[in-house]
Amino acid sequence: MAENPIPKTIGAILDGNRRWAAANGVPKLEGHRAGYHRLKEFARWAYAAGVETVLVYAFSTENWQREESEVSYLMQLLRWVLESEINEFHRDGIRVRFIGDHSRFSKELQQLMTKAEAKTQNNTKGTMCVLVSYGGRAEIVAAAKKIIQEGVAVDALDEDAFAAHLWTAGIRDPDLIIRTGGVSRLSNFLPWQGAYSELFFSETLWPDFTKEEFLAILAEYAKRERRFGK
Repeated sequence: MAENPIPKTIGAILDGNRRWAAANGVPKLEGHRAGYHRLKEFARWAYAAGVETVLVYAFSTENWQREESEVSYLMQLLRWVLESEINEFHRDGIRVRFIGDHSRFSKELQQLMTKAEAKTQNNTKGTMCVLVSYGGRAEIVAAAKKIIQEGVAVDALDEDAFAAHLWTAGIRDPDLIIRTGGVSRLSNFLPWQGAYSELFFSETLWPDFTKEEFLAILAEYAKRERRFGK
């Protein structure tokens, strides 16, 4: 059995922030802040290991239904990252992209995301794709609408043509998807792109996820035989 190289693209479902906060006796909003700081470390581990692109599930379309105070805090956290943290990603040579339904964000946040993408677009040490206001089914429906609007001929429509209309167009499908928090489901995360991804489910709550566990997952990934349905 041939060993796999380091995955070029990794998807990550960052689950467990609120439960981590409850377990540590702090407000649940602090769990999200701790989760963000773990994400920064995770990205560094990944790029140092040879990963080229990380796709992180930061805020789903369903998350808009959470308590108003929590959604408001998450928007404030996003704005703080865009205003105060993006320069650090830029200095580290990381390209940042935001994937999802941007129309649901305030004009200010939309402008800040566009500015961050433009600032980092020529960086080459790694790409971080942040999935915000993202849902896999919504993405597929949006792609179908674009195809219809463009009048794409039926005979011209194949998997590559469809993928070119997804929000992730131009991004390699994830070789590996990791979900923390002890939950074994994908929760509408990249259903098209993750069709042949290797899946790893960790019991660890996201803010407690360690470099050692990440490297152990990479080691296990290297042992798996990927057949892509063949």
